[in-house]
Amino acid sequence: MRIPGPEEIRALHETHAPTAEAFASVHRHCEIVWSVAEQLLASPHLAHLDAELVRAGCLLHDIGVHRLYDDEGRLDHKNYIRHGLLGQELLESEGFPSALCRFCSHHTGVGLTRQDVVRQNLPVPPADYLAETPEERLVMYADKFHSKSHPDRFLSPDEYASHVRRFGEDKVTAFQALRDEFGDPDLTRLTPEVEQPPVAG
Repeated sequence: MRIPGPEEIRALHETHAPTAEAFASVHRHCEIVWSVAEQLLASPHLAHLDAELVRAGCLLHDIGVHRLYDDEGRLDHKNYIRHGLLGQELLESEGFPSALCRFCSHHTGVGLTRQDVVRQNLPVPPADYLAETPEERLVMYADKFHSKSHPDRFLSPDEYASHVRRFGEDKVTAFQALRDEFGDPDLTRLTPEVEQPPVAG
């Protein structure tokens, strides 16, 4: 499988971003998620993972967000949950293989189940959107530590655990399983041009 490099992925974001602001927000977030994942990949017990695939997954996972901006540059927050499927469709239209497209549609929260979709009446087809491979799980996990909110910010592991509790204790348990699998990132070690993250509590 051919895996696109960072410059090719950047160009893809530039092509599909409706505005410069959208590109800056989405692509920067994807780069930060890769920084988190790259740090975690340095752990010897994760040496078996395909780092090149993880990098591509991180840099592509939110590309569908570009399709949620209107002509005025406003983001459709109501349908934000659809960004994963929109990203999958975008990558499929570009001819990318399923293994890459899945990073878009299988990274939401700590795994979106058919039951979640039905119970919350979400605007996506009822199905399981779960990260299955170690690479998919790592991309999903690394994504939890940075928010594209305005201003964008970092979330410590404990902050995210608190945030996800509103969706049920099973989600807290799922997040803890990811922490056990991959370890907690040191957010203070990320690049200085990124907003200084909070001290984990």
